[in-house]
Amino acid sequence: MEISTSTPRQPQQKRSRERVERILAAAKELIARGGSDTMKMGELAERAGVPIGSLYQFFPDKSSVVRTLAERYNDEGRACIREAIEPVRDAAAFSEAFKGLIDTYYGLFLAEPVMRDIWSGTQADKTLQDVDLTDAKENGAIVAAALRHIHPDADPESLLNRAMLVMYLGTSTMRLAISVGRKQGDAMVETYKRLALRELLAEA
Repeated sequence: MEISTSTPRQPQQKRSRERVERILAAAKELIARGGSDTMKMGELAERAGVPIGSLYQFFPDKSSVVRTLAERYNDEGRACIREAIEPVRDAAAFSEAFKGLIDTYYGLFLAEPVMRDIWSGTQADKTLQDVDLTDAKENGAIVAAALRHIHPDADPESLLNRAMLVMYLGTSTMRLAISVGRKQGDAMVETYKRLALRELLAEA
């Protein structure tokens, strides 16, 4: 994957936004077919039906395409986390909400297997590794805030560290779970839920 620090241009006009959506949809198709490593910008422009010059206007390189897709998936996941976790105020409610959240998250990965390749791309490309770190920090902060209602006397930094680690490992678990057979993947997700809750709900 090309190394670049470029970031995608944010389209302002409706026509430009529609073009960006076509590009991203085409990128997902190409990644699903052969992985992000084999995707070429010329091939992407052709699949999206846009001039190569227009493609580079919005996405200066392949890394910027992968970044945009990864950040969109992260935003979708974070919205699910907020909806499930922010309202809880006790351990029992947290446990049920967390298990339901992980089931939803797993369902997203099963429905969009291209997510695995996109996140693998963020780990392989040093210019994109901040995407994973930012996601873990933001998700961890949401979970840690809920845990403070359950452990009001706990050290906030300790809660945040635990929550960040658990949420980061959750994404890794999903990647692994959809890489194996469904029965084994389901078992892995159930194991993760037990391990995560044991750590999150333990007294600090």
